[in-house]
Amino acid sequence: MEVPVSRAVPRTRRALALAAAAALAGPLALAGPANAAEPGGGAYTVTPLTFTVRAGDRTCAVDADLYRPAGADAAHPAPAVLTTNGFGGSKTDGSTAATGKAFAARGYVALVYSGLGFGKSGCLVSLDDPRIDGQAAARLLDFLGGTRAADDGTRVDYVLRDGAGDPRVGMIGGSYGGAVQLATASVDPRLDALVPLITWNDLAYSLAPNSADRNTPGVFKWQWANGFYLIGEGQPLLAPSLDPSRINSLRCLHFVSDACDTVRLLNSGRYPEAETRAMLDFAHSVSPVSYLDRVKAPTLIVQGQSDSLFNLNEARDTYRQLRRQGVPAKLVYQSWGHSGGLTDPASGELNLGQGNLEDSYVGRRILAWFDRYLKKHQNTDTGPAFAYYRDWRPGYGTASSVPALSQKLYLSGDGKLVDNRAKVARGSRHYANWLVPTSHSESSLAGTIGLPDPKPYDIKGTYLDWTSAPLTAPVDLVGAPKATLKVSSPKTERVQDSGDAADKLVLFAKVYDVAPDGTKTLVNRLVAPARVPDVTRPFTVELPGIVHRYETGHRLQFVIAASDSAYSGNRGVKPVTVTSAPEDTGTLELPVVSGALR
Repeated sequence: MEVPVSRAVPRTRRALALAAAAALAGPLALAGPANAAEPGGGAYTVTPLTFTVRAGDRTCAVDADLYRPAGADAAHPAPAVLTTNGFGGSKTDGSTAATGKAFAARGYVALVYSGLGFGKSGCLVSLDDPRIDGQAAARLLDFLGGTRAADDGTRVDYVLRDGAGDPRVGMIGGSYGGAVQLATASVDPRLDALVPLITWNDLAYSLAPNSADRNTPGVFKWQWANGFYLIGEGQPLLAPSLDPSRINSLRCLHFVSDACDTVRLLNSGRYPEAETRAMLDFAHSVSPVSYLDRVKAPTLIVQGQSDSLFNLNEARDTYRQLRRQGVPAKLVYQSWGHSGGLTDPASGELNLGQGNLEDSYVGRRILAWFDRYLKKHQNTDTGPAFAYYRDWRPGYGTASSVPALSQKLYLSGDGKLVDNRAKVARGSRHYANWLVPTSHSESSLAGTIGLPDPKPYDIKGTYLDWTSAPLTAPVDLVGAPKATLKVSSPKTERVQDSGDAADKLVLFAKVYDVAPDGTKTLVNRLVAPARVPDVTRPFTVELPGIVHRYETGHRLQFVIAASDSAYSGNRGVKPVTVTSAPEDTGTLELPVVSGALR
């Protein structure tokens, strides 16, 4: 039956293990006070529903809540919004439920559901596979289109339609609830608008990135990946159920088997060619990178600058591919992501739990997007093609496209970062890794579960750095720096063709901001892991995208380090030498949008 809403749905709390799950499940930063006032002011009712769907090779129940705004009926149909939870969450999480409330209060029909394998929904966790999660969501579109009923016989005739069985519907959600939108759009063209927030483009890059060569197995992001794996495998205990569709086997409890096999291979530290290729193929197959060519729905992409899990490059790649194929798409780099600001966004940033859609830049962009593509208000301005949050000048900068690389610096043999090849000093410098990590960027889950995290550091002798002169005026960077390097590592050269990618050289590239007093800041704690395809040849490393101002008197420092505590590292000790000469030296290219480094 329909239950009138008078207060927010209370959030449940289980054991400490769920602290990380709750944070990861709330990527929209929607978690406001439990009794927060309803945003928007409109009345609505909520009806709990269950749908039995076919998902891959299993049949399972999907647990959902239908939010019906006051006044919506067959004579006055309304467009719909479909949303689901982040990883480890459910329809009742503050973040997920708040989305339904926010849009129902603004006159949209909202269907909020627990993703497959989470909450009270059945089936295995299949990583937003379009063949499984996408198809399950498509069955919910059938319901909104009036062609199927919920298990209790409930039907809707008050969702606006563009044709028989074709509901006017958009999707919104973050992280795990972001990728499922693209997966669904790839198998069902009825979706009219998407707003994926802080999600991935390629899980192979997300969980084992190789910033030097996407075709060579990357460097295992073991903290993030194992945190998610434990949350997923623990779902039958954290959300107890006797539903057999939720259980795989004792070997792989709650995920699809390919997901468990991938995590085991990554944890093994061995990457033989055949097994690793299968792992990469699976990761690609459940990632937008493999199916975006089938997505036609207009898409507003929002990604977080503070995010070492799914960095800005992932959103940029999705955006560029959609634009290349003619899909209406726009891109926003907001301040918060998985690594910071989830529960306490900066002033003026999106926080739906506080009902600030109209009062935040990203919120207004979302409302405009749905106004244009769901309400079909043709004159609605959906904003610039690209926008980015500036912490040095609160508010957003805008551009007609993602800024290109615009300044090249050279790595001098004396450790300087210079703006002219003629200034490069001849010289060679060396570092070597230890058998334990000697550099630290972050403790990946620290921010999500409220634990302290040591400041970034590098131990002398295990890294090399190149530093610019003090700036005479501010310099603003917006985008992904790129370094071209050539290194010498004879011990690596002897083993790198063994057939096991683990024998190749691993290094980590990053950029610091060095203040006049010598204090160093690793910008957003981001690093670029690289497994070098061939140490006898030059290679290029793309760093994670950043939005950062280097103030007057500060210096930019580029570092390559032998290890990082958040990632797996080298197998064995592999000393490295970097040689510089004016006619042959490494370079660092920067996306400078204001100022210049001299």
